[in-house]
Amino acid sequence: MDTHRDAHVAAVLSPVGAVIGTEEFPATAAGYREPLQRTSGLGTVRRAGVEGTGSFGAALSRYLLAQGVEVLDVNRPDRTDRRRRGKSDPLDAQNAARAVLSGRARARAKSGDGPVQIARMYKLTKGSAVKARTQAINQLKAVLVTADPDLREELARLGNPGPSPG
Repeated sequence: MDTHRDAHVAAVLSPVGAVIGTEEFPATAAGYREPLQRTSGLGTVRRAGVEGTGSFGAALSRYLLAQGVEVLDVNRPDRTDRRRRGKSDPLDAQNAARAVLSGRARARAKSGDGPVQIARMYKLTKGSAVKARTQAINQLKAVLVTADPDLREELARLGNPGPSPG
């Protein structure tokens, strides 16, 4: 599957690599159900190759994993190769499916939940808060340069508060 912010493209291949179908679906909760619903008449989907399982394809990957589908992380095609052969979302989806079928795609997608994900979100949020705090202090210092001398002298005694524990 070729994943993007607003829509994903899925390709279904036969066991010998023939393209059975390629279709675009929205990157929404309802949209994630579409590929499995549309292929139900063809048999059970056991494996899916998804580009960008850590970004645009993360929610789709979690949905597929919850449905019992083995999700393999597929690397995006090489840019020089894409320029040479042309770029299209259906082609990218078919190439992702071929990577799974051939065994080139072997990395299992992460579930995106659990303690590692919680630690990652905590670190991201803390880093953002530290950056915002630093920006606020720097802006206040810049404003004080042009402030009334009495106010500037009074506030200069305060100094920077230390980092909060945590």
